[in-house]
Amino acid sequence: MTQTDRATDRTREEGAVIMDTPADQVTIRGDRFDLRPPRRSDEGLLTMYAGDPRVATMTRSIPHPLPPGAVEAFLRRALAADRVEDVWIIDGSAQGLSEVMGLVSFERMDRDQSRVGYWVAPAFWNTGVATGAVQALIAANPHGAATIFAEVFQDNPNSARVLTNCGFDYLGDAEAYSVARGTCVPTWTYTLRAGR
Repeated sequence: MTQTDRATDRTREEGAVIMDTPADQVTIRGDRFDLRPPRRSDEGLLTMYAGDPRVATMTRSIPHPLPPGAVEAFLRRALAADRVEDVWIIDGSAQGLSEVMGLVSFERMDRDQSRVGYWVAPAFWNTGVATGAVQALIAANPHGAATIFAEVFQDNPNSARVLTNCGFDYLGDAEAYSVARGTCVPTWTYTLRAGR
């Protein structure tokens, strides 16, 4: 099915236009994996990985335990035509790896700014997947952002290393609510001027 076919194969769910794959979102090709738009067929692997407390507790928004329908609702938002955040699946299938290794996202902010987010399945931790995915997304810069922000929980220094390895500079401390932890967690905030 082509991108055009997908765009015309729309269905209405909960008042939003939902597509099998976002027609306006590019696939970013890499050496080790591709960053591709999510598909409904990703639900099973996303549910398995997002249901892991090691993943959920290092994110703001993934609940733990993962309730039924949470990933389906996430995909509905990620595939909606009026979404504010673009999500890419880290897909290693072209290299004989998993079709879903994690995901990376770009959230639109104001004044030519975007925020990058990511998580990687534990099976692929410490393999350079997160760094490679963030680097590929920054290089493609599909939002044309002049400034890119990111944040990590302070008890996740490996994720902080991903950002510094990608050229991000430390901006300051803050805190963010983690749904899985049910509390506010101290964060480090980073920034990157695009094209530097």
